[in-house]
Amino acid sequence: MTGQRALPPIRRVRSATRDFLRSEAAGGILLMGAAALAMVAANLPGVSEAYFHLIHAQTGPVLTPKLGPMTVHLWINDGLMALFFLLVGLEIKRELVDGRLSTWEKRRLPVIAAAAGMIVPAAIYLAIATDEPALRAGWAIPAATDIAFAIGVLALLGKRAPTSLKLFLTTVAIVDDMGAVAIIAFAYTASINSLALGAAALIFGTMYVCNRSGVRSLPVYLILAALLWYAVLLSGVHATIAGVLAATQIPIVRTPGAPDSAISPLHKLEHALHPWVAYAIVPLFGFANAGVALGGVTLEQVLGPLPLGIAAGLFFGKQIGIFACVWLAVRFRIAAKLSGASWLQIYGVAMLCGIGFTMSLFIGGLAFPGREDLVDHVKIGVLMGSIASALAGYLVLRLAPLRKPEVTEGS
Repeated sequence: MTGQRALPPIRRVRSATRDFLRSEAAGGILLMGAAALAMVAANLPGVSEAYFHLIHAQTGPVLTPKLGPMTVHLWINDGLMALFFLLVGLEIKRELVDGRLSTWEKRRLPVIAAAAGMIVPAAIYLAIATDEPALRAGWAIPAATDIAFAIGVLALLGKRAPTSLKLFLTTVAIVDDMGAVAIIAFAYTASINSLALGAAALIFGTMYVCNRSGVRSLPVYLILAALLWYAVLLSGVHATIAGVLAATQIPIVRTPGAPDSAISPLHKLEHALHPWVAYAIVPLFGFANAGVALGGVTLEQVLGPLPLGIAAGLFFGKQIGIFACVWLAVRFRIAAKLSGASWLQIYGVAMLCGIGFTMSLFIGGLAFPGREDLVDHVKIGVLMGSIASALAGYLVLRLAPLRKPEVTEGS
């Protein structure tokens, strides 16, 4: 019609939920490669010295006296990982507000499964390490699930892993991340700088006011998030918590049952961050933290209470806690059984939840600060438990009989 301005075309943004599994799978496979490369570099004559020198090279400046001069390792663990936790926070908020955790009915099964999948591994760890008080601080190490690594293993199975299993694993891991963030904030925070904590609270309050006032400019929130990160770093609370706190105040435009909104700051930031986190930050973290020199490591050390407690917690604790609670929830009609998946397949996914790689290594560094000997034992335990869980879960899912689809709806 003449006299009317043509409406601009609607920009349809690809859904983060739809892209999530695909990108997480590729990122998980890349993470596996980075971890393997770190182990090779840490044990290859002529290369190991260069590897450890690079990881611990001082780059400056001194951001806080507690940490001293910044190193490559600190920039990755305290700096880049804050972006990882920012993405985690964005995913949690999206799922709670507009996704698979938006109602209690949707939250029930993953919350129950994730809670059991954190409590049982911690209990197994403490049962094994209970005689050594110095090791009790590591109770939370086997409580985490590495979503990228686990989804990467599922990707190798192709169509043998029903979509319902992938969505269940993703949702459980997101709830698991909530628990891990709470643990880091409350269990692994030592002395507090009250002035810096007050500054962090003021900055966070400013972000809240901006959100409530309808401010939608992402640069405003990103500048405030950077200031929040530095204030939290100075406060004594681990700096990565700033990422999750900042994410809670990034505005979201709800789009239930539709592609993500093109004008939603949260969706835009999540889409922008995800490739960098999945393909760069997490693999870099894996490369910087997975390397452990095995020369001189004895079988007695490998089977010591710290690595054995972590490995047993991840391998046995996760599968027992998650599978048992899912079975009980279905048995007592608290939740419905996953559609299109057999009990054997559900058990296989419960085993994959024992891959605790990224978050377990991260918590391990917080549990034993300044104790490189114990951190190396943490790495051994995490690698043993995660690899065993990955291999066992893969084999169970690979050998599990495929179920014939009961419905064709949506196929």
